[in-house]
Amino acid sequence: MAVRVRDTFSQTLGELRHEPTAKRIRAELDGAIALDTTEAVLLWEPRRVVPSYAVPAAVIRAPLVDGADRDGSDAGQVGLAMPEVSQRPVLDPSIPFSVHTAAGRMLDVGGRVGAGYALADPDLAGYVVLDFAAFDAWFEEDRPTLGHPRDPYHRVDALASTRSVRIEHEGQVLAASERPVLVFETMLPTRCYLPRADVRAELVPSPTRSTCAYKGHASYWTVAGLPDIAWSYPEPQEELARLQDLVCFFDERVDVTVDGVTRPRPITPWS
Repeated sequence: MAVRVRDTFSQTLGELRHEPTAKRIRAELDGAIALDTTEAVLLWEPRRVVPSYAVPAAVIRAPLVDGADRDGSDAGQVGLAMPEVSQRPVLDPSIPFSVHTAAGRMLDVGGRVGAGYALADPDLAGYVVLDFAAFDAWFEEDRPTLGHPRDPYHRVDALASTRSVRIEHEGQVLAASERPVLVFETMLPTRCYLPRADVRAELVPSPTRSTCAYKGHASYWTVAGLPDIAWSYPEPQEELARLQDLVCFFDERVDVTVDGVTRPRPITPWS
C-alpha cells in the first residue's frame, strides 16, 4: 500500500530526530564569536516542527554552567493543533526553547540562562542544543540565518499564476486578482500573494512584525477593521524576491476563492 510522505513525517514527530549539516555554523554573543563549527547537527526534540542547532560542547567558546536535569515531560499537552500534520499538538516556534520534550540537562551559556540543553540521548553525547533566540546573530557560511535554522527538508516555491483569486470577509470583497503569486510551502496551506493594486480595501499599516527563516521579515496590515489580517515582505530573501511588496491574507480568517471554488479555512498556528 502506498504511503503518503506527510504521514511518514507524522509517524516520527514524537521522536528525537537529528540530521548532520555540512554547513559552517557560527554564532555571536555579546560582540564575540561564541561558536564556529562544521560539526553541527540539526536537532528536533519530540513534537518540535522546526530544528535547533546542536553543536559539540567543545566548540562553544562561551562559559557553560550546569543547571537542572529535565525528564522531557515539560510540554505535556502544550502546543498548537495542526491536524494535517499530527494528531497531537505540535511545538512551533512560538513555544519557547525552555520547554523540553527530551530528557537532558539545562545549561547556562555565556550568562544566558537556559540557553543550552545537553541531551541524555547516547547518540548525541557531547552535543549541546542551543536556543537560537539567546544569541545575537547566527550564520550559515557567511549568510545570516533568520528566525531559526533552516530545515533541509522544508521547501518554499513561489510561482506566478493566472488563476483567479478572490478574498472576502463576511461578503465584503477585500481583494481580487488574476495575477497572483502562489506560495507552496511544506506542511502549510497554499498562500495567495497579490499585487497591492488588486487589493480593494484600504491597507492600514500595523506595527506588528514577524520573521520567516525562508522568506524574511514581514510587515502587517489591518484591512476592513481586521487587525493584522494581511502581510507583506518589503525585502524578502533573495530566492523569493518575486514576493516583494505583494500582499497575502490569512486564509484562516478570510474566505479565499480560487477559480470559482471557495477553499475551506485551514487549521494552523495562525487560526
